[in-house]
Amino acid sequence: MTTNAAWTVRETPIGPLLVAGTGERLVLVCFRADPATAGRAVESLGRRLGCVPEEDAERLAAVTRQLDAYFAGELRAFELPLDWSLVTGFNRRVLRELASGVPYGSVVGYQDLADRVGEPGAARAVGVAMASNPLPVVVPCHRVIESGGGIGGFGGGLEIKRRLLALEGVLPAPLF
Repeated sequence: MTTNAAWTVRETPIGPLLVAGTGERLVLVCFRADPATAGRAVESLGRRLGCVPEEDAERLAAVTRQLDAYFAGELRAFELPLDWSLVTGFNRRVLRELASGVPYGSVVGYQDLADRVGEPGAARAVGVAMASNPLPVVVPCHRVIESGGGIGGFGGGLEIKRRLLALEGVLPAPLF
């Protein structure tokens, strides 16, 4: 095995995030990255990529700078090269559309996102794609809501989803 992936954990207003990259591309963002969660995520990433990821904050400095700016309200669009290798097929199509077509401060319904990728009967499958998103925050699955206006689900937990939407001005700031 060779080491061609790097990772680091960054403290943020929504808790510790693990970020990992391959070469110059971001491949993974993981919520609630306490030491045990980070260890499991790094081990899983290594198995999936066929390498031994190494902890290297310097290699991921561009990612952490942009995350810091986003959480400070100074960045509205991430400009990071992404590695899509952890997601394929329909899920990849949906996540790419989400990344390019749903800007900061806006939301989209599951059904609308299904329509955008040419799969009008696939609103539930869009939910599955959101749950499989290896790049949350950067690929903004928090911006996907129920067609009726409900907040919907979120792999990072609804508290984090509400905080991200409040940061972007979509919801009032939570009272916690």
